[in-house]
Amino acid sequence: MPLWAQVHRDLRERLLAGEFDAGFPGELTLTEVYEVSRHTIREAMRVLTEEGLIQRERGRGTTVAPPRYHQNLGTLYSLFDSMTAQGVAQYSDVLRLARTVNGVVADRLKAPVDTELIVLERLRFADGEPLAIDTSWLPAGIAEPLLAVDFASAGLYAQLANLCGIVVESGTERATAISAPRHLSEQLQVAANGPILMMERLACANGIPVEWRETYIRGDRFSLESTWRPAHTARRKEK
Repeated sequence: MPLWAQVHRDLRERLLAGEFDAGFPGELTLTEVYEVSRHTIREAMRVLTEEGLIQRERGRGTTVAPPRYHQNLGTLYSLFDSMTAQGVAQYSDVLRLARTVNGVVADRLKAPVDTELIVLERLRFADGEPLAIDTSWLPAGIAEPLLAVDFASAGLYAQLANLCGIVVESGTERATAISAPRHLSEQLQVAANGPILMMERLACANGIPVEWRETYIRGDRFSLESTWRPAHTARRKEK
């Protein structure tokens, strides 16, 4: 294993163990600790930066990158429940909770264009920092009780089940990487044109669409994961 890879592996293990939470050492210190050249240290740090474990900024030096939150693909999930499971302190600023009419969204919900909807727009925070902005639309006929909920610290799907008797059990979701427009970069506190994920979801209960959701989530703090297994071809026994 090359020297830089050995240094990278050791630094990675120490980072994940929280050894550098109080501050990441400089290049000169690391060259002395590992007894290698600065070129070797820089290569190890370059890979750590690409992995999102450290960040290097002019004027600030090298710092430990904020934690990344993750979500497994292929499963129905609530962002609220997912963050809770990861031990993340979270809350939301409710930007809008009201009745509305939106023909485009109604069409996606397979409803008449003049269907009255309940819209919930939230700026989501994780560990005190903005993580996502999401907007959900639901038919008012089933979701009207949600107008009385304080969504600052409540999950939508739990309230939908408790108050409306609607249990989301299936759906489709699409993730697209985009550059953050100015208004989103300001709200999410990311650089203009910084990376964000646009998530579009159609959620269903008993096969009937009950929610259309658009979420914009910070690409530097959130990742999608997938578990896969080798495909096996079934062989039919010849009679």
